[in-house]
Amino acid sequence: MKARSLILAIAASIACSTMAQPIIHPKEGTTAASADGKVKITLVAKKQNYSMAMKDSHDPDINSPKSVNVSPDGKKFYVNSLEGGKTVVYDMATYRKIKTISHNFTDQGSQHLWAKPSGFYKWHKQWPTPNTFMGKPVEATFSHAGRYLWVPYYRRTYDNNAVEPSAMAIIDTQKDEIVKLMETGPLPKMVATSHDGKTLAVTHWGNNTVGLIDISSSDPDQWHYTKLLVVDYELPLNFGNRHVNRDTESGYCLRGTVFTPDDQYLIVCCMGGAGGLAVIDVKNQKYMGRMLGMMNNVRHIVLNNGYLYLSVNSAGYVQRIKLDDFMRAAKAMTGERGRIDGWENCKVGAGARTIELSPSGKYVFAACNNASRLCVVDTRTMKMIAEIAVDSYPVGLDISNDGKYVLVTSQGRKNGGGNAVNIYSIDYAEPEPVIKEPEPAPSDSIAAQATDGQNTSSTQNNIMRWLQSTNGKITAGALAAVLIAAIAVPVSMKRRKK
Repeated sequence: MKARSLILAIAASIACSTMAQPIIHPKEGTTAASADGKVKITLVAKKQNYSMAMKDSHDPDINSPKSVNVSPDGKKFYVNSLEGGKTVVYDMATYRKIKTISHNFTDQGSQHLWAKPSGFYKWHKQWPTPNTFMGKPVEATFSHAGRYLWVPYYRRTYDNNAVEPSAMAIIDTQKDEIVKLMETGPLPKMVATSHDGKTLAVTHWGNNTVGLIDISSSDPDQWHYTKLLVVDYELPLNFGNRHVNRDTESGYCLRGTVFTPDDQYLIVCCMGGAGGLAVIDVKNQKYMGRMLGMMNNVRHIVLNNGYLYLSVNSAGYVQRIKLDDFMRAAKAMTGERGRIDGWENCKVGAGARTIELSPSGKYVFAACNNASRLCVVDTRTMKMIAEIAVDSYPVGLDISNDGKYVLVTSQGRKNGGGNAVNIYSIDYAEPEPVIKEPEPAPSDSIAAQATDGQNTSSTQNNIMRWLQSTNGKITAGALAAVLIAAIAVPVSMKRRKK
């Protein structure tokens, strides 16, 4: 009861604080810079649906944009329009719209897209046409070196209280088309891909559960759920016929989700309830417990340079702690509870939502909803060094792989604002590195080359090029695949000669 009262108080506080705020629509060309000259921010472009008079930036497909994702190669960006039921695809170089992907489905029209049910997700009632709905896209994650984009739906449109299994679309980014649909638990919000590309986690805001999916195959038909994990307790969804505000009545309101660099553990933000960070042992597919000690109402989580970073929504902070210290405490917790103190704190704008780091990890960019600001934190001092206006009520944020662009979505609220995507260019006094997405594991391509009868030296050259492209970042599994392929190809060639 106390936890529920705390959530309701936070929600009421946020609502009251935003009612009196003026709506902000900064103009293109707006700039801001840090006092030390390390960072300069310029609003270079927009995609918006609040003014038809601004023809160059107006796009009717931008309808309550929830999130934005820049492709790993930096060539495109994808905007999830929640209320519009669309994912809008743009060219990163020109900002030109390439395609609009609809999330409207019918039972017959989408039947071929659905993966086999996992058996983990139960329906509360029988619906005559359960797969006829509009999906409301929330967040997204890339997999298979950027080939696929996974987009979970807040709920199916007929499911007003978000108690039934929702769904998730998988978009082939080469075609920008939906090639697979998978079931999820109620109200999925966050998805995350493991670093080795073998596992995908989908976090359910609606009932305190997390699903793990095996995506190790390059064939989408082979992807399948392996486990459904419960954080402390599975929220009963027996709401009856009463209308429920699922923004507040959702247990721990699981949100930010990230794999540790070794992919052994998954860390999940508990935005509601008693708060904290849920820790899951991915290797053994076991829930370990909930770590406390950070501020309440944590929304987003990222890892960089050995640190764990959090955004704290209600208080408007960015917090961090060393990942090794956090995991040491998590492994030592007893009774599914643990605590770690010693967090470093930086006050940013009110309502800190999505955060991302520059490629070097020197700067945190935070979308601050209530403040309608993009804030920048210097991680070397954990001080906010710059801020710039954003269209009112920003929520989502992503950064290009070279750090030169930060994109922010402003969802809006009933009293205005939002319906905009702000594109900022970032100038650094010190050049940032470019994050290169690892190449797909070469085993499939090498096998194909061997089948086609190419000679051994050609295959070995391809292996060497792939090894060089990883810049020394290669998992043991991927290395093993390469070595097996390197041995198998010449053996295969000798057999053919016989």
